Amino acid sequence: MSNLNNFVAIDWRSGPDRIYFFFKNTDTYSRFDLGNNSVPANYPASTAGSWDTFDPYTKDLRFGLTTTSFGWNTASDEDIAWLFFYQGTTPMVCKYDQDNDKVAAFYKVADSVWKPILPYFDRIIAGTWFQLTGHPFLFRFILDDGHYLSFNYRARTLTRNRFGEYQLGALKPYEDRIITAAQNDRTFADSYWYIFLTNNQYLTYNIQSDRLVSGPRTINEDNWPGLLRD
Repeated sequence: MSNLNNFVAIDWRSGPDRIYFFFKNTDTYSRFDLGNNSVPANYPASTAGSWDTFDPYTKDLRFGLTTTSFGWNTASDEDIAWLFFYQGTTPMVCKYDQDNDKVAAFYKVADSVWKPILPYFDRIIAGTWFQLTGHPFLFRFILDDGHYLSFNYRARTLTRNRFGEYQLGALKPYEDRIITAAQNDRTFADSYWYIFLTNNQYLTYNIQSDRLVSGPRTINEDNWPGLLRD
């Protein structure tokens, strides 16, 4: 897989922290283990038979993010991947239970807690839970036009800003190159957002300090070992 282009990255918080990469051109996926800094030897693998009843929709995946015991369910430690996709022409979201490794539910976006993002669904290329101190219900979505959305679930507010208006100014020079992104939830006070770019490059962005830690750097066997494996 010498050139990464049509793919979606999703963070995984159940058990050891991981990032899953869905390669839509080949309908395969890889698992990057952040603790071991490696892709296990049996990847990339076919998505068929690996993602429960979400299997038929992996090629239609547009973006996704993960929440843990978020807002609407704080009674348990529930790790959920929210996988956004089209079913025909209908924007959908799959609630994927990471702890049980199975689909918990499918919703039309219009009938879900994510309804406010619906007008921008076609433009969103990445999203993440923006866990800032004092703002536990905040999400960020990167659009394909140099803007981002701020969605506050508790307040039910949604705003659209350009990179550099309030936050994410470090991404402005790369606004035309962003493909996907996924978070490494290192600690509550120090989380990295990996922003993947064209030409097999990536940025490392610190969410809490709103700064670029490094990049652009080239994806290779030193920093993402195994990710380019065919």
